[in-house]
Amino acid sequence: MPFPWQAALVHLFTGLGAVCGLLAARAVMLGAWEQVFAWLGLALVIDGIDGTFARMAKVAERLPRFSGDRLDLVIDYVTYVLVPALALVQAGFLPGGLGLLLASLILLSSLFHFSDTESKAEDHSFVGFPAIWNIVAFYVFAFQMAPWAVALLVLVCVVLTFVPQPWAHPMRTPMLLPVTLAVSVVWGVTALLVLWSGFPAGPVAKVLLFLCAAYGLALAFLRRSAR
Repeated sequence: MPFPWQAALVHLFTGLGAVCGLLAARAVMLGAWEQVFAWLGLALVIDGIDGTFARMAKVAERLPRFSGDRLDLVIDYVTYVLVPALALVQAGFLPGGLGLLLASLILLSSLFHFSDTESKAEDHSFVGFPAIWNIVAFYVFAFQMAPWAVALLVLVCVVLTFVPQPWAHPMRTPMLLPVTLAVSVVWGVTALLVLWSGFPAGPVAKVLLFLCAAYGLALAFLRRSAR
């Protein structure tokens, strides 16, 4: 039986997310904050499209010994959780002993989410705050939030991890999917412009980022009321 190169290449493509995580962590050590989120953003893109490639290559059938889901979880924990938490501490948004405690809560609550076998609903919505600390950290940097506000935001998100509130998946949740996709495109373009121009974000970018976040929160509550 010939070796399933196509399936193996898909796993290799997914694994590039870990390399992005390494380069993002290196950028944290250098204090190159725009580079941090550029690498995390590339990891986010890889995570968003590798599933399509996996289904096209029939990875689960051709390489049944290797789990793409496990691979995704390992990489996502690094790029969605560990590196963003490190960036918040290293940049001074979570200062001192309290900052380390809050960063630890980020890590621990995210472990709960990643190990929860019921963390996704039938329509692919996430149940509880989906540990998107890369997005949270990006907003902190873009808005240059005060440490007390960051601490409050972290606590709220940690608590919401354990609240069975559905959060829409921007690519797969059917409810208002065309609108969600459009908002996601606006958010992505705005984020790229912010990284190009540097932190903090400009007034127009802040308004667009705020509106996109407000839409995401509103969709979560609409999704819950529609159940």
